[in-house]
Amino acid sequence: MTLDAGPVLIVVLVGALASFILSSAAGLGGSLLLVPTFALVFGTKEGVALAALLLAGNNVMKIAAYRHALPFRRSLPLIVAIAVASAIGASVLVGAPEPFVAVAVIVVLLISLVTEGRRLPGLRRVGAPVLGFASGITSGLSGTSGPLKGIAVRALDLDRMHFIGAASLTSLVGDLSKVGVFSQEALLHGWSFGLAAVALPLMMIGTAIGRRINREVGERGFAVVFWMVIGGYGFRLIAVAL
Repeated sequence: MTLDAGPVLIVVLVGALASFILSSAAGLGGSLLLVPTFALVFGTKEGVALAALLLAGNNVMKIAAYRHALPFRRSLPLIVAIAVASAIGASVLVGAPEPFVAVAVIVVLLISLVTEGRRLPGLRRVGAPVLGFASGITSGLSGTSGPLKGIAVRALDLDRMHFIGAASLTSLVGDLSKVGVFSQEALLHGWSFGLAAVALPLMMIGTAIGRRINREVGERGFAVVFWMVIGGYGFRLIAVAL
């Protein structure tokens, strides 16, 4: 597939920039914008694959921007769970009907919200790798982890800067796992990496804007942004299930 110059390329790049800003400001949520946009333009499988490639590059930028807030030790079990599960999910991209996956994610989300509401940090920490594994499966299958990864990272009880650091680390390993599988399955082509190279300046700009937004909103504002993203994931999954 080749890209036509003009409106299509503009839509792709604008969608990419918006996703990079959201991802840097909230720590996650880039796939919420990028996957539907790319799936519409390039088709479902190639769109998911290309989104994973660009989001991997964006997460490298985020890790550089938040390099002083990377909780490697606390997020390691989550990183491993997401890396393994993302590869599995990507390998069976269409192995299960997406509506059934969506219903399962919604059920787990409701359980997670109850846990969050009762403020049981010990239980949430135990559940973080499990939620992370589930998010990796859904991410590989549909291109987006849905709300599970955000709640899994939140279960680590980090401040907002370290939350974004952990989210960036886990997202990067998940995206790289998917890119490896998609490359082997020939879902990524030469023009895919060319587009990723073109988008590099947008990754830097989006990361800088998102980081500035994050620093200015404060803890309360960040919580609002976080739950708006989680709500967006939930609505998208409900729409798929219906």
